[in-house]
Amino acid sequence: MGYQRFLLIILLAVFGVGGVAAPGPLPQQKDYLTEAEADKIRDADSPALRIKLYLSFAEDRLKKFEYERARQVPERRRSEILNSLLNAYTGCVDDASDQIDVAHDKQMDIHDALKSMVTKEKEFLGILQKYNKPGPDFDDYQDTLEDAIDGTKDAISDSEQAEKEMLPAPVRRKP
Repeated sequence: MGYQRFLLIILLAVFGVGGVAAPGPLPQQKDYLTEAEADKIRDADSPALRIKLYLSFAEDRLKKFEYERARQVPERRRSEILNSLLNAYTGCVDDASDQIDVAHDKQMDIHDALKSMVTKEKEFLGILQKYNKPGPDFDDYQDTLEDAIDGTKDAISDSEQAEKEMLPAPVRRKP
């Protein structure tokens, strides 16, 4: 028994387990996607599918923003929640737009995704603009809302431009 205890003490001393304070917690990554959403994005095998996923995540954030905005009994950190949801929405829209460049670089057909993107983003813009007027807590999220509106307008512009520039999908001929 003495030999095992001696060996344990030597191992602890060599590997510095005893008496050395562990470093503090690692900084938490501020990511607007949940783990499950990030997994879905990683598993998506094409830019078109990733665009559709990002748009669905953006829509989710926007619905949560509307819900939180309409609550009769607001959360204690309402301002923080509203700004966080708008920032997450903007991140999703920006990432969806980034997929246009990926598809272009890989010469992939994303015509259907672009049509969906333009339609959804125009819908999103209407919702955002509805809240761009003075009201309860408006000053708390006004800047973030304006950023979300600008980001959505940019995404619409990028999508429409890509629709014009993108070559049509190849036509397969029957032998």
